Amino acid sequence: MTTFLGNPVTLEGTRLSAGEEMPNFTVTTTDLTDIQPMEKRGKKIILAVPSVDTAVCSMELAKFMNLIKGQDEVEVISVSMDLPFALTRWCQAENNKQLLTTSDYKDRDFAKKTGTYMKENGLLARSVFVTDEDGVLTHVQYVDEVSEEPDYDAALIAAGLKK
Repeated sequence: MTTFLGNPVTLEGTRLSAGEEMPNFTVTTTDLTDIQPMEKRGKKIILAVPSVDTAVCSMELAKFMNLIKGQDEVEVISVSMDLPFALTRWCQAENNKQLLTTSDYKDRDFAKKTGTYMKENGLLARSVFVTDEDGVLTHVQYVDEVSEEPDYDAALIAAGLKK
């Protein structure tokens, strides 16, 4: 069961599991361009976060920025329901050049295809999806308590960035 601040939440959409293909999805970048990240081959770590304007989300993204610094074999993408303007503000404040920050605010396409939409509050549940070069999921974590951080080591190991 997934909880948010101790309260159970309903996750809508299709839950994914390791071994499945990561579905293609459309999200919006900070320059308001719609993209489909899965069209491009390569290893990916995809982070679903409720909002970059919360302490835990900001800390998670900053931590991943530091953990992946200096490598270019894995693309890291964050997805939230934040407006692109909020994402731009966060990227500038954190000097983000490592993560591709995107928004699912338009159609909730990512949320529907990954089972991360929290019905009660309209945000994404904290989750981590790691894919191999062919888009097959090697690691999936739906964090039980959304206000807690994900398992960084498990994601990095699945992406081949840590042993």
